[in-house]
Amino acid sequence: MRAADGSAGARRRPLLEVDARGALGLVGTLVKYLALAPLFPAVLAVAYSESPWPFLGTTAIVGAAGLALERLGGETRTSVGSREGYLVVALTWLLAGVVGGLPYLLAGQQHLDRPVDALFEGMSGFTTTGATLLVDIDTLGNAMAMWRQFTQWLGGLGIIVLALAVLPRLRVGGRQILESEMPGPEVDQLGERIRQTVQRIWLLYVGLTVAEALVLALLGWTGVDDAMTPFKAVAHALTTIPTGGFSTESRSLEAFAASTQWVVVVFMVLAGLNFALLWRAAVGRRLRVLARDEEIRLYVILLVAASAVLAVELVGKTVSGSDAPIRHGVFQAVSLMTGTGYASTDFAGWTTLALMLLVLLMFLGGSAGSTTGSVKVLRHLLLGKVLRRELRQTLHPELVIPIRLNSTPIDERTLRAVTSFVLLYIGLFALGASVIAVDSAIQGPEMTPLDVISAAAATLGNVGPATGPIGPMLSYEPFSDVSTVVMTLLMWLGRIEMIPVIVLLTRRYWRV
Repeated sequence: MRAADGSAGARRRPLLEVDARGALGLVGTLVKYLALAPLFPAVLAVAYSESPWPFLGTTAIVGAAGLALERLGGETRTSVGSREGYLVVALTWLLAGVVGGLPYLLAGQQHLDRPVDALFEGMSGFTTTGATLLVDIDTLGNAMAMWRQFTQWLGGLGIIVLALAVLPRLRVGGRQILESEMPGPEVDQLGERIRQTVQRIWLLYVGLTVAEALVLALLGWTGVDDAMTPFKAVAHALTTIPTGGFSTESRSLEAFAASTQWVVVVFMVLAGLNFALLWRAAVGRRLRVLARDEEIRLYVILLVAASAVLAVELVGKTVSGSDAPIRHGVFQAVSLMTGTGYASTDFAGWTTLALMLLVLLMFLGGSAGSTTGSVKVLRHLLLGKVLRRELRQTLHPELVIPIRLNSTPIDERTLRAVTSFVLLYIGLFALGASVIAVDSAIQGPEMTPLDVISAAAATLGNVGPATGPIGPMLSYEPFSDVSTVVMTLLMWLGRIEMIPVIVLLTRRYWRV
């Protein structure tokens, strides 16, 4: 049959402009390697005379699924481009939540023995949110407790970033995947080679984790904090550096000595810094690299200001933590702003001003290129510069004022992307909060407007604990399945910073 132009057989356009098969194959490769993760708690289970089968079963199921997807993709999985990168990021993180929840489901863990609940807990782990459905964490076995901590450590800098460091086959599309995965807008590059960049960041990540574990273990060994065992030292190091916040204790860090809380504060602050700049400062032994960075200066100023306000607000009050206002004020300011979500005391009973400030901190986040969630300080900084320029140009329209960061001009495309992200973030937050508010009014639990806001902000910003019925010493267990699913989606979207998923929802992504 001839085409209208007389040619023999007009060339048909592909049904999809995206190589979905290749993307699925790459997802399968990543999931296949992720299947090895449960072997770590399986070994611990044997050592502690616990059942390793939930972890071995997870490895078998996930490994088989990964191999099946990898075979589906064939050889095309190693040649995906930037378009496919968005699909790979979104699907891999979604499946990571499934992997994280499978051991709970297979073990029949109380409060996590339903798929929707297990997925929530698994997603909370890999997205480093720290929200939990567990009412009594102490009922977890040692192996299951360590799996819970380990999922946050794996998710801290991203399982895709890890894959790019260890899988040399992932060549084409690697940079696009990294840019989609790394939290925060890209302003600077650590190195020209993608694998070199990732390896350096992971070296720093592992180094900080080991350092914190050793310091915490030393506190326990010397008797400074008798509650800190080597097991708990490792467990909390695995969730501090990724700013995750899962704890082996039902009452979080309140169970440990003041010295332990101060040590954790230091490492939370470090985890909230740009890892690329941290590497440069560590290798070059030049702290001025950090001091000269505008984002880090604003990050420190915000932490100090919030800590001071909370400390002053606690003085003379008859609330939990008022016995040591400086320590608890600093701890909670750092914990909530970095999205770690640890609690040194039950702040749910704090004053309205203190609670409003804590919720506000959930929208700030740490530095771009850190393990933190939420909007990030860099976006707030750039948006502030844009607003200041608009005010000046309102008075003097003839002025041409470039936006600079650390004396480097920022192109308008980046500034538009920052503005768009903030608007999308606020819109998604409002939508999530609306659904939670309606559902809680129908099915419970009873929540105030501030509680609803904090629930949406804590899950979308990957923070974890909120106010009211989901305070730091409570859990998300009272929510219905509707709210549980919505908050699971918020955690997922917040961790990959929404754009990869929103792009997938557009027709232009699939067809041109």
